[in-house]
Amino acid sequence: MGADTQNTAAAATGPLKLPIPFPTPDSIPPERPVLTEDQTKKYEWLLEQVRGWTTVASKDAAVAGPLSDEDRMWLTRECLLRYLRATKWHEKEAAKRLQDTLTWRREYGVDGLTAEHISPENETGKQVLLGYDKQGRVCHYLNPGRQNTDPTPRQVQHLVYMVERVIDIMPAGQETLALLINFKTSKSRTNTAPGISTGREVLHILQTHYPERLGRALIINVPWVVWGFFKLITPFIDPHTREKLKFNEDMNQYVPSEQLWTEFLGKLEFDYDHDVYWPALTKMAAERRAERVARWEAGGKQIGELEDYLFGKVEQGIAQAAEPAAAPAAAPAEAVLEAADTSVEDLKVADLKVDDEAPAAKTEGAAIAA
Repeated sequence: MGADTQNTAAAATGPLKLPIPFPTPDSIPPERPVLTEDQTKKYEWLLEQVRGWTTVASKDAAVAGPLSDEDRMWLTRECLLRYLRATKWHEKEAAKRLQDTLTWRREYGVDGLTAEHISPENETGKQVLLGYDKQGRVCHYLNPGRQNTDPTPRQVQHLVYMVERVIDIMPAGQETLALLINFKTSKSRTNTAPGISTGREVLHILQTHYPERLGRALIINVPWVVWGFFKLITPFIDPHTREKLKFNEDMNQYVPSEQLWTEFLGKLEFDYDHDVYWPALTKMAAERRAERVARWEAGGKQIGELEDYLFGKVEQGIAQAAEPAAAPAAAPAEAVLEAADTSVEDLKVADLKVDDEAPAAKTEGAAIAA
């Protein structure tokens, strides 16, 4: 069911309670910029280094070990490019940061965070993935006024888990998310600013281990306490990230009104029902990730695989695109002699026609630009 159809059905039966599976038809990610010659060389150097990695280092012997399939699949072409951009194209620094993130993902247990473990944190809908902005970014809503738990490590794990689900359900061609934060107070919570230590930990994780993932942050109902919080953490926010923060602006400028939650002044009637929404989001994310795993395996489990291939935008992965076309089987000698006696007039035009609709072979160097 498409997004428009789902919204129409929801309007007829009451508020929507499910995640929206697709962006609106006119919400299209921008084309990725083409790499310069220098950027291409730095990417190729980094790719060669990464393909030589066999282990993930850690001071924890129980965590250190061989590179897993999950690690290799995470190391896509676009992943490497995100780290290069985050390090201003310093390829050795990008390599170090990639290694650090592989270690962090193991030590933090990112792939082991389950829906069951995180579920209690989201019973009130304080984080919701709902709809897409006008460039196809998943809208990740934060509702601090719906806070329902005391500060524990699971609160930060909750955010990490939800960012991973954002990545699972991203449309092809889009690498970033839209963060929508409403600091509106509630009857049970008037102070909606997170603690300084929690805020710094979250910022460190996002900037260090999810670089180039924030496309836009839209923040409304900012009270003076929260303004003070932002002033305190501003020194810890990368200048490039600060440019993406928009305070108290009309979110309809950035998100189609029909996919913008009414609580954020859009037109989408949405009612968070944990028993309905949570299993639906879990199922949708798991199915899409399973599809990507299947493509990755079909493509030969390549480090540096194209995310557009994994997400289904293009039909061939880097190994498949690089394979030379199969040579035609040699004809029997009798057939060659017989053909030599055949006049041109006897040949059928259909036999000479070339299928010009077959996709041209792509090389890794000509793959979709970052």
